[in-house]
Order: sequence, then C-alpha cells, then structure tokens
Amino acid sequence: MVMPASADAFEIAGRRIGAGVPCFVIAEAGVNHNGNLDLAHRLVDVAADSGSDAVKFQTWITEDICARNAVQAEYQKRSCGEESQFDMLKRLELPFSWHAELKAHAEERGVVFLSTPDDLVSARFLCDLGVPAIKIGSAELTNLPHLASLAVMNRPLILSTGMADTEQIADALGAIRSARPSCQVVILHCVSAYPAPEEEMNLRCIATLRARFGIPTGLSDHTVGSLAATLGAALGMSIYEKHLTLDRRMPGPDQSASTEPAEFASIVTNIRKAERMLGTGIKSLAVAEAGTVAAVQRVLVYTRDLEREHVMASGDLKPLRSNGTGLGPSEMPRVIGTRLKRDVSAWSVASDQDFVHAG
Repeated sequence: MVMPASADAFEIAGRRIGAGVPCFVIAEAGVNHNGNLDLAHRLVDVAADSGSDAVKFQTWITEDICARNAVQAEYQKRSCGEESQFDMLKRLELPFSWHAELKAHAEERGVVFLSTPDDLVSARFLCDLGVPAIKIGSAELTNLPHLASLAVMNRPLILSTGMADTEQIADALGAIRSARPSCQVVILHCVSAYPAPEEEMNLRCIATLRARFGIPTGLSDHTVGSLAATLGAALGMSIYEKHLTLDRRMPGPDQSASTEPAEFASIVTNIRKAERMLGTGIKSLAVAEAGTVAAVQRVLVYTRDLEREHVMASGDLKPLRSNGTGLGPSEMPRVIGTRLKRDVSAWSVASDQDFVHAG
C-alpha cells in the first residue's frame, strides 16, 4: 500500500516497518517442526520459497513457563490427545543448539530468522544470537513484568494482542514504555482461536488500534484461507503473520490450523497485488487510461468548413467523440462569439489556439 511514510516507522533487519512501505510477512513455523531438525530446515526453505520476509519459530524452557499439571487448550487436545500441556511443550521445545544452524540457513535463503521467547532466559539467548526483533505471543500480553524485561533488551517488539481488549493493550504498552520509552513496538491484531472464526475476526481493529495508539499495526492470522490477508492489506497492516506447515495432516497442536506451502505462497502474492492495487489514494488519470481518454471523452468538433475571421456561433461546434484531444464540452460558451485565427475543416477538433480571444 503506497502511503506517505510515517514518523513511527522503523527497521527490522533492514526492512522498513510502518506506513508507506510493503507489509513485512512472517511465516510462522512455530512448533510445526515437531521436534525434528530436518523438518525445521524444510520450513525455512518453504518460507523463503513463498516470498516471505521472515520465518519465525518459538523458543522456551518448559519448566520456566508451565506447571507440570497444566491442562491443554481444547484445540491442543484435538491434535495431541490428553497429555498434559507440560509434556506437550517439552516434546515441542526447539533446542538452543539448533538455533544458530537455522538462523544461518534462513539468512542464506534471504529471510529474517525470528523466534518467540516465552521466558527471559530464552529471550536473552535469542538476543545474544542476534535476532533483530522480539516477537511476543498473545499469552504474555498481560505478563507486564515480562514485557518490561523484554523492552530493555534493545530490540523492536512485535506484540500479538489475542484475548485482549483495548485497555489491556494500553497497559501492556505502558509497561513497555515505562521500562524503555524509546522502545519500538508493532501491535498485531489477533484472535487466539485455531482456526479463528471468520465472523469473529473484527479486522477493522487493525485500523482502530493504529489510530488509538499511533504505532504500526498488523495481523496475526489464524483463519483458514487467504481472505483475511488481502483485507488486512487493504486496511494498511504493517506486519502479517500466519502459521506455515508442510502438511495440515501432520501431528501437532498447530498443524491443522496452519497453511500449506502453495497456499502460503499465494497469500504472499495476493498481499503484494493488493498493495499495488491500493495505490496512493490520490485520484488522477491513470497511465493505462491515457489511450481511452482520446477515444471516448467528448471534445468540441467543427460541424462544417470555416474560414479565418469567422465569428463562432453555437451551430459551428458539437461535442463528439473524435480522434484526438482538444477543448471539452464545457468550453463551448467561452468560444462562441470569438473569431477564428485560421481556416478549419469539418469534423476536426477545436483547439484553444484556433481562436482570437478578447483582451
């Protein structure tokens, strides 16, 4: 979407984030690696092949984020059975030892490597690794001490806002700004359901949150299909994030609500098309219309041969489609009563240079 650049824009790994620049697309590999390093590498390749700007995983130490008796969310139970949330998370941890290899692979493929840290040890590890931004999942939005600790790590923050209302978002941003007033933040509208019902997406929140908080906003999309992405582009989202999988039939809590490679690539293509189609918002003659103007817009045409010094009367001109550009129909009153400077022929287009005007 081509709009005037905004003062709140900033960069993530050399990519400008904010109004006036293309949307930053994140392929959310998340936990869809299923604890398999080769599968994680394949997700990096698919993200790069899709045209995404970044590929993102999730990094945590299970013991630091989850009690051993915590139950799974309903959508997790549908995919993972009745194991505890602790056991599921432990099985899906992305080992610290894999990160440098995956980051190098992503950079070799031209995509930014990101991961969501759910605990401070993981966040510090990612910063030491050199990730250019910190993604914060919706579950941590109300964890204000955690947000404050992330704010001082000198990275832009990408904050998802699922399960939150406007006041909770304001509280989260307040905690971040109190810890580091200059912290750069993007907020992502999100509905934390997997998949998210279309009728509950409330995509106008993208614009509402941008107006309310005066910072770049985007969309973390858990819907099925591509429509939300296209609508988000129309609403001026600065970042778009969606789960990526190799196959929705694979086991795992997020696989069935994720997007397969061909559809993900189509989504990125549609976002870019939407941005081009949205344009500047300034109404003017399109380049593609130039040939049509001459063929279909009416101009003043002489109805008969006339000689130099002839005084123009209303019957001498008629507004018609013709071959060429000249005076429009609204100019008729201005030229009636003027004298011709030259001889003119019937059906030729009248030009302002044909007439001797008073004064």
